Amino acid sequence: MGQQKLKGKHLRAIQYASNKAISLAVQIMAKHYKHTSMQDQLSLLEDVKNNYSKYLEDVVLSPIAKVFQPEINVKRKQVELLPEAKDFNVFGRQHISSNAYQQMRWAMKLPVVHSGAMMPDAHQGYGLPIGGVLATNNVVIPYGVGVDIGCRMSLTIYPLPTNFLKRYEFQIKKALKEYTNFGTGGELGIAQEHEVLDREEFLATSLLRQLHGRAGRQLGTSGSGNHFVEFGTVMLPADNPFDLESGEYVGLLAHSGSRGLGATVANHYTSIAKEKCLLPSPTQNLAWLDLNTQEGQEYWLSMNLAGDYAKACHDQIHYHLAKALGIKAVAKVENHHNFAWKEKQADGTECIVHRKGATPAGKGVLGIIPGSMTANGYIVQGKGENASLQSASHGAGRQFSRSKTKEKITGSQLKKNLQKEQVTLIGGGLDEAPIAYKNIEEVMQSQTNLVDVVGTFSPKIVRMDKA
Repeated sequence: MGQQKLKGKHLRAIQYASNKAISLAVQIMAKHYKHTSMQDQLSLLEDVKNNYSKYLEDVVLSPIAKVFQPEINVKRKQVELLPEAKDFNVFGRQHISSNAYQQMRWAMKLPVVHSGAMMPDAHQGYGLPIGGVLATNNVVIPYGVGVDIGCRMSLTIYPLPTNFLKRYEFQIKKALKEYTNFGTGGELGIAQEHEVLDREEFLATSLLRQLHGRAGRQLGTSGSGNHFVEFGTVMLPADNPFDLESGEYVGLLAHSGSRGLGATVANHYTSIAKEKCLLPSPTQNLAWLDLNTQEGQEYWLSMNLAGDYAKACHDQIHYHLAKALGIKAVAKVENHHNFAWKEKQADGTECIVHRKGATPAGKGVLGIIPGSMTANGYIVQGKGENASLQSASHGAGRQFSRSKTKEKITGSQLKKNLQKEQVTLIGGGLDEAPIAYKNIEEVMQSQTNLVDVVGTFSPKIVRMDKA
């Protein structure tokens, strides 16, 4: 005989008075607790009613808990912006659209802002523009970091002749198809181990506990949009920072982030920030969390874990592909964006530096700045320029939206472009066509005082998400 179903009469017996609470309880128990006994379900639901505050951040039970939370009638006061935007430095203003520039001006009106800068790849985003750098006083802005927390570039260099890419093209394409996976729900479908999955931070909050399983399944995968994994040629000059002989090498470059883990953390804490920090409409997505609060500390811990998880995804991508092809690395360089760092500014103030689509460029810091699927990327070394808050661009940056790009190019035109540049594309779509991006050479020219170029990468076999 099957287990008795939870009904309204059972809930009314434990003082569930509102139809909303009853409806939510029946739905949630049927979906998430169907193998739990009726008595245990009712005991849990009674505890949610009596101790609602314990469950307000529970991924499954919070909708019920919120029904029992008393309404607060005290009207919260809206945060007042500064009357004038603080000054900020802009690099490559001629490459930046007015709407992105104005978005940065709004950000510079926040009363918690210390300083800011815009990189030459900047374009409009949610909250902070992509390519925006914002230093704040002891607060963190979840949408100043972005949804894809800790998204990064990683380049591995192999001591192989560049004709390896032609000779083993079939094997490379096969490895890319079998050991990479793209898209929102992407999973590799193979058992993987990585120390990041053993981190105790996954037990620190109910949200992170809920996300641990999916993080394990999505390890070593990539997102959609402009995320990629590609093989190409690396050119290194003499006196390069890797102490390698000058000449050509084979390189593997990836661009990916923290997957569902980062996106869920970002959206969860943005929602909390918006409830606690009421900002006028042009700046609502810049709501912040004070780092002296529990929510601020939870976000900071979760952001750092998501950043380390993004690195772990890159570790696995490079590991699987190298193993499949039987190749060994001689050097690696990686840098990340969509993150916040605690850093001292030129005046000695310790700030929270948000780099959304911008990367660290402290003195001697290495990074890789890609162009597009047919354009060169650049291995760079930071100069530590304080005017940019020791930052540089994270890529060429979009000049056209996805819809606009699709209007400007056809599939056959993209195919001809790829053939001309001798690039093989697996997956990908018109919205990622090279014309979507700014000219990387012009972008690099606009940040010569931010970074030195110490090598180049030219893509040859590119794997992206399907259109």
